[in-house]
Amino acid sequence: MAVKASGFIGKSAVSVHLDCCSFPVKLSCLKLPVSSPKPLVVLSVALSPPAITFESPPVGYRKNVGICLVSPCRKIFTASKIHVPDTWQMPQGGADEGEDLRNAAFRELREETGVTSAEFIAEIPNWLTYDFPRDVKDKLNRKWRTSYKGQAQKWFLFKFTGEEEEINLLGDGTAKPEFKVWSWMLPEQVIEHAVYFKRPVYEHVIKQFNPYIMDGEVVSMDSSKD
Repeated sequence: MAVKASGFIGKSAVSVHLDCCSFPVKLSCLKLPVSSPKPLVVLSVALSPPAITFESPPVGYRKNVGICLVSPCRKIFTASKIHVPDTWQMPQGGADEGEDLRNAAFRELREETGVTSAEFIAEIPNWLTYDFPRDVKDKLNRKWRTSYKGQAQKWFLFKFTGEEEEINLLGDGTAKPEFKVWSWMLPEQVIEHAVYFKRPVYEHVIKQFNPYIMDGEVVSMDSSKD
């Protein structure tokens, strides 16, 4: 599957912090000497059944966008929900009818994290789905007054270009806060700490985006720049 891409993630800083037992914590970059080899990411957690991809959102699934926000340290932004403190997730949210999906991703990122300093890097062209567990499905459908089986997601990769002080879990004030604490995590930690029913999607997303996270300059595949 081709991943549409634009821009690059720089090589100058790498985080080698591997301990995720001290969450919640803001992790900072540790600059390594130029001669130090670039560490490789190994997904050591047990893999789930592969996520199913679709060219368009299937019937019965809520249209949604997911945001993989990467720091200059090549770590991924994750946050723990206020009412589900034992799991961590990347930002995501529903897309409005007729809304441009990349714009929807920027909007959700701003609403949930306060972040506006972000550069688009890549997107996964196909849709990924996950089904709600029974209790989650009943709760959300009562809240939304719908009958969704799960969510169909379009995923986008962004590079964080601001300062950590910009991150504010109160968001931009246009939506009710969803997260309590946040952290930068290694890709394998993101999968390990995800709720089980989202794990196949997260594994697919990180597999698709990992070359852009770990490598230097990305060859643009954004047709709008031609």
